[in-house]
Amino acid sequence: MPADITRTLLQDFVAEEAWLLDAQRWDEWAALFTADGRYWVPACPGQPDTPDQVSLLDDDALLRAVKLMRLRDHRAHSQQPPGRGHHLLQACTVVTMDAPGNRFELRTPFVYTELRAGRTVSLPGVAWHHLVVDAGALKMRLKRVDLLHADQPLPAVEFYL
Repeated sequence: MPADITRTLLQDFVAEEAWLLDAQRWDEWAALFTADGRYWVPACPGQPDTPDQVSLLDDDALLRAVKLMRLRDHRAHSQQPPGRGHHLLQACTVVTMDAPGNRFELRTPFVYTELRAGRTVSLPGVAWHHLVVDAGALKMRLKRVDLLHADQPLPAVEFYL
């Protein structure tokens, strides 16, 4: 286990992940997950992580790969014209920094804005990154996105937040 994991390194990971999403560098973004990594957007505030709950998104590696393939496809109707997204991140807080246990958790308030077909949608929320060192690199075991209004009617969001 590398002993050189610092708060700055963890916070830079979160900023880089948002930048990769905004730049639509899908392969590099997907590589930030562990093999068993999950991307989860609960359907209501404070939702527990239990299998009997409905989620807005709960993607493993296979589902992420399928969605990213669709985003790359020029025939994807929802991407005509292609959309763009932008993350505005607040200061990232390191909640757990347990190097011996290989567990790092960060909390980042954000506003995600998406532009598609001349329409802008803004979604505020909090991103929770559960990171581990895997094969010598920081990776996401879980990215949980708690949208402020997850339990309200939401527009179709085309990209990962």
